[in-house]
Amino acid sequence: MIEHNFKKKFGQNFLQDKNIIKKIADVADTKEDDLIIEIGPGGGALTEELVKKSKVLAYEIDKDLEEQLNNKFDKNDINIIFDDFLNRDIKNDLKDIKYNKLYVIANLPYYITTPIITKIIEEKIDVEKMVLMVQKEVGDRFGAKVGTKEYSSITIFLNYYFNIKKEFIVSKNCFYPKPNVDSIIISFSKKSEKYKVENEEILFKLIKDSFKQKRKTLKNNLKEYNFEKIEKVLLENNLPVDVRAENISLETFIEIANNL
Repeated sequence: MIEHNFKKKFGQNFLQDKNIIKKIADVADTKEDDLIIEIGPGGGALTEELVKKSKVLAYEIDKDLEEQLNNKFDKNDINIIFDDFLNRDIKNDLKDIKYNKLYVIANLPYYITTPIITKIIEEKIDVEKMVLMVQKEVGDRFGAKVGTKEYSSITIFLNYYFNIKKEFIVSKNCFYPKPNVDSIIISFSKKSEKYKVENEEILFKLIKDSFKQKRKTLKNNLKEYNFEKIEKVLLENNLPVDVRAENISLETFIEIANNL
């Protein structure tokens, strides 16, 4: 067990279970000439498994771990940047590294999960697959189906870019210190074909506005929109006019946005 002064502000819970560690690496399914970005290696337990498979670029925010991680790993196998991933210019960090496909693997505290995924999308970092360990309820939201209470604007936003799969649950007993809740491994695989969207800005604003007040109907949330055009698409998709956003698929939102 790594000796460390665990910091609540970084949401530090280090994974201990070797079987789970191996399963996470297997989900990623990387090759030798691929590159893995690992966000938050912590004690380096998962990192040890990853460096056996591919090159690794790791980001660790806690500088107190610098000596231990540098002593643990050979610099030929891994490049560790001791900085906040959210503050980095990732493309600049990648520019001198030769690799085939790029993967992201991370055990994330729930409060930075969405900002990290958003950063990867907005900075157009070409990721083949992300394998993320997140709090179970956050994972349920990411992988939610249309019509369920977990289905939200973030679900649709992520589904626009990735095929999302809930891989397996990780018990809170697999960590030290033990968190309050179980976690889940979610994989995000890059979609091979892009949707035909006239204007992404309009689409994302429409989705966000539609979920403004979740219990309200679409009509009530979209008062400043031309609802006649929206109604036309709803009826074509056999949806009632008083439908709520949680019952509308990504494809229907795209149709509405293109119609607007």
